[in-house]
Amino acid sequence: MRARIGSALGGLVLTPGHLPTIYVTCIAYMANPAGPWDSETVFHSDIASGPALVLSGITALLTWLFVKVEWLRGRWYAVPALLAAAAVLRLTPLAPGL
Repeated sequence: MRARIGSALGGLVLTPGHLPTIYVTCIAYMANPAGPWDSETVFHSDIASGPALVLSGITALLTWLFVKVEWLRGRWYAVPALLAAAAVLRLTPLAPGL
């Protein structure tokens, strides 16, 4: 019973924690420059990807904590890892080109 309450608590904390990361990552991917003169949009995309990395790191640490106390299984690491990979890809090979 105690493990179920812990799992529910872990899910309730982590799921809303992923929502801002998803939002900021989507904003980074929606920013596309209008042309070679539009360096401001590239800058905004980079600015949006930075907080996405920070937020995924925070949720990864929270996931580690909940896995450590055996409230959640290790598969919860997949969500912050995928979000961090999406943010890193937007900063590097998928960055909006000029």
